[in-house]
Amino acid sequence: MQHFEDIYAIAAKRKGGEKALESLLARPKPNAELAKIPDDRWLACMTKCIFQAGFNWKVVDSMWPGFEEAFQGFNLDHCALLHDEDFDRLVSDKRIVRHGTKIRSVQQNAVFLDEFAGDYERAGQAFAAWPAEDYVGLLSVLKKRGSRLGGNTGPYFLRSMGVDGFVFSRDVVARLIAEGVVDKAPSSQKAMKATQEAFNIWQEQSTRSLTEISRVLAFSIDG
Repeated sequence: MQHFEDIYAIAAKRKGGEKALESLLARPKPNAELAKIPDDRWLACMTKCIFQAGFNWKVVDSMWPGFEEAFQGFNLDHCALLHDEDFDRLVSDKRIVRHGTKIRSVQQNAVFLDEFAGDYERAGQAFAAWPAEDYVGLLSVLKKRGSRLGGNTGPYFLRSMGVDGFVFSRDVVARLIAEGVVDKAPSSQKAMKATQEAFNIWQEQSTRSLTEISRVLAFSIDG
């Protein structure tokens, strides 16, 4: 596995220099900022990512004001208490994408977020407190306890909210394979552990966030 500086040099060369590369690097939100994000925004982003998965993103974006209205601004208490009559109504609501199981995931994830918050006042504080060195543990929680948050949906949701972490895009996976970390897109516990360990090493070498490292890895691949 190459030192992070060597991978960074490859990415910088591909993008026209360090200055150009730095301008392309996304950075996570500070934990203090994450902690202040209201619960309804976490649920809204979860829902948007779920509905965009396997669907036309632009369609979901254009319909999003309708989603906000249909789900009462994604108020956690309201969404957690959705029942069968509400689902029957929502599956016929033309303001949203009428996908039954994805609609039901809103209620399930409202319950999950409330439980995930635990002793904190809001879910954002729990996300902010999660250690970056166990990011794959957070992905596991989303997959096992949330609804429809497995695969790339969970990582892209967290990235959208500004949580520090990595995504398994085609180019990131290609670099992980090239570095001998994995032999295919990580899915098993062993592969996820190996990926986390590699990112932790690169973080120690660079003092950069997981988000920045993930982007550098992606930009180091020709594509």
